[in-house]
Amino acid sequence: MSSIPIPNDFNKVLYQPLAEADPEVQEIIERETYRQFRGLELIASENLTSLATMEANGSILTNKYSEGLPGARYYGGNEFIDQLEVLTQKRALETFDLDPNVWGVNVQSYSGSTANFAAFTALLQPQDRVMGLALPDGGHLTHGYYTAKKKITASAIYFQSFPYQVDRSTGLIDHERLKANANLFKPRLVVCGGSAYPRDWDYKFFYEVAKANGSYLLCDMAHISGLVAAKEMNSPFEYCDIVTTTTHKTLRGPRAGLIFFRKDREADIEARVNAAVFPACQGGPHNNTISAVCVALKQASDPAFKNYAKQVRANAQALAAKLFSYGYKLQTDGSDNHLVLWDLRPIGLTGSKIEKLCDLVHITLNKNAVAGDTSAVVPGGVRIGANALTSRSMNEKDMEKVAEFLHRVVEIAGVLQKEAGSKLLKDFVAKATTGDGEGRQQLKQLSVEVQEFATKFPLPGVPDSASIKRFPDAEE
Repeated sequence: MSSIPIPNDFNKVLYQPLAEADPEVQEIIERETYRQFRGLELIASENLTSLATMEANGSILTNKYSEGLPGARYYGGNEFIDQLEVLTQKRALETFDLDPNVWGVNVQSYSGSTANFAAFTALLQPQDRVMGLALPDGGHLTHGYYTAKKKITASAIYFQSFPYQVDRSTGLIDHERLKANANLFKPRLVVCGGSAYPRDWDYKFFYEVAKANGSYLLCDMAHISGLVAAKEMNSPFEYCDIVTTTTHKTLRGPRAGLIFFRKDREADIEARVNAAVFPACQGGPHNNTISAVCVALKQASDPAFKNYAKQVRANAQALAAKLFSYGYKLQTDGSDNHLVLWDLRPIGLTGSKIEKLCDLVHITLNKNAVAGDTSAVVPGGVRIGANALTSRSMNEKDMEKVAEFLHRVVEIAGVLQKEAGSKLLKDFVAKATTGDGEGRQQLKQLSVEVQEFATKFPLPGVPDSASIKRFPDAEE
C-alpha cells in the first residue's frame, strides 16, 4: 500500500517523532528517565506507572474535546469517548467492590485537589464549616489549611475551617478531642484521610461524629486507595457519603482524580457532583488521562496487584523497623500503610537539610511537618514512601539497605553541620556542594553506592532498562 502524501509543507512537523521535532525536550525526558533509574524514589505521593498506562496517556485521545457526560456532550464525535468513560466508571466501581445501585463515580477530575474542591462545591455553601486533619499533623492542604496570618487554600478561603489534631505524645489522631470540638463547632463537613498519617483510619468513629452533628462525611483516600482496593487497609465506603482519591499514588495510575458518591442517601447527589466537576470547577476532561486511569484500574483489579499492595506495607514496615533499630524517632512508632514519618528533631536536624542531602546522593524524599511543628517551611521531619521502590520489585531486605543509606545520610549531615559551623541551611548546603571537607567526600562515596544499588532494579514503563541512556555528567 502506498503512503498518503503530506499535502502542506507547514504540516510536516505534525508527523515528526519527538527526537526529530524537539531534541531539547527529548533530552530532558531521557535525563529524567535516567534520574529515575539511577535513584531511589521515596516520595510517598509518587509511584512508577506501567508501560500500558503511559501508552494510553500519550495516545491520540488527547485530541478530543468532550465537555459534559456520556450521552450528553456539548461536542459531537464522542461516541468512543463515551464508551471509554463508561468503562472507566465501571472499572472504578469494580476495583473497590462497589454496588452500582448504591455508588456512582465521576472520573473526570484533573487531580486530587480539584476532586476535593469539586466535592466541597457539591456538598457545601460558601462559609459552611469544615473539619479536616491539620496539615502539620498529617492532613492535606485541601482539607482547610490556614495559618495564623493567611488562608492558604481555597478550602480555607471559601469555607470556615477548624482542624483536628493528633495526640502530641503518640502521633495518633486525638479522637476524644476531635469529638468534643465537633460537638461545639458543628461542621457541615467532616474530612478523614491525610497525606502524612502512617496509620489506618477508624471510619466508624468518624461516621458517628458526623451523624451526631448532621455533617457530611468525606474520605480523601488519595494516599491509600491502592491499599484499600487490595483490602490491605480499612475501606471508607461503608460509612462515607463521598470518597475522593488520586490515581497515581498507591493505585499506580496516571496523575488524575476520582470522586465516588453514595447515591442512596440523597437523590440529587449524582447531579450535584457532576455539575460541580463541570462546569463549576473545570472544563473538558482529559480523555487521554481517563484512558490511562482505565488501564490502571484494570491492573489494580488483577490478583498480582494485591500481592504488590501487601509488599508495599511489608516494605514500609521493614524500613520503619530498621530506622527504629538505629534509635530514630518515628511518628506513631511505625506504619500501617505505605509511608513512614521520620521525626528528626531529637537529633538536631531539619527535614530541609536531609531532603537536600538525599537529593545529592540520588535519594528522593520530601521534608514534612511532624506533630508539634510550627512551620511548614522549616519542618522537623521527612516523609518516606515504599510504593515506588516496591514497583521496582524491591523487598524487605532491600528496604533495610535503603534505611542504611538514610542512616548514613544523617551521619554525614552531622559532619557537615560541624564543618559549616552554622545551623543555617545555606551554609550547610554550601559545605555539601562546594566544600572540601570530609562530609562532601562521604557524600560522593554514598552517591556512587546508591546508584550501583538502584540500577540493579528495572524501571517500570521501560521495556529494557539496560538500554536507558546514561548521562555521565549527571552521575556525581
